[in-house]
Amino acid sequence: MRHFRLQGTTAIVTGAGRGVGRGIAIRLAKDGADVVVSDIDSEDVDKVVKEVEACGRKSLGIVADVTKRKEVYDMVDEVVDEFGQLDAMVANAGIAQVKSALELTDEDWDNIFAVNVKGVFLCNQAAAKQMVEQKSGKIINCACIAAHTGLAMLSHYTATKFAVRGFTQALAKELRPFGVQVNAYCPGIVETAMWDLINQEMAKDLDLPNAKTLKQYSELISAGRAVTADDVAAFVAYLVSEDSDYMTGQSVMIDGGLVMN
Repeated sequence: MRHFRLQGTTAIVTGAGRGVGRGIAIRLAKDGADVVVSDIDSEDVDKVVKEVEACGRKSLGIVADVTKRKEVYDMVDEVVDEFGQLDAMVANAGIAQVKSALELTDEDWDNIFAVNVKGVFLCNQAAAKQMVEQKSGKIINCACIAAHTGLAMLSHYTATKFAVRGFTQALAKELRPFGVQVNAYCPGIVETAMWDLINQEMAKDLDLPNAKTLKQYSELISAGRAVTADDVAAFVAYLVSEDSDYMTGQSVMIDGGLVMN
């Protein structure tokens, strides 16, 4: 496994208590970064902090709700007070819900936009204000293949990811003069608890056993398998590193060739 040179880097990863977020936090630590683990579940946060520290890096656990402005801004302030800088914000926290567009309620729509769009916005804004002062930094957002192609039964989720992709492009243009890059990663089918939820609901819709649902979708992937958290984390490590300094405004698919455009 190739490692990027992230020594001296401080990164916040939201939604880092499990799944892809956990994978990103650990990979950044293995590559030399000090990692701030943020999530809404304190037990999950504590576990991942210990895993980061086991990699020989400094870590800080912060329980924060990304939909709350004060909690997000307090988090960034605490990180800067503790580490003296903020080099990377990985706005990974997100939720999904499988439901027909014809059955969506206002609450369904508002809840998913609060986390997936407002949460990204607040994390980006708080980090950007610090990074503009530093005249350096990397903002990295979690999108999805749904940011490039609509997914049936996930229409409101798809809408949030298109929003993240557009916001990433716009913010990248605003922040480039200050030496700040903004990019997004777009996982395909990832073997995580979120996919388990989607898998179960899709299985009901397709009237297939869960295992056959995953197999059916995996057969469409050129790589022949679902994405792992490690696959995504490796790309995020690249985005955090100096190797990606010339890259900004991009939303890159990490999907094994499921969607090609």
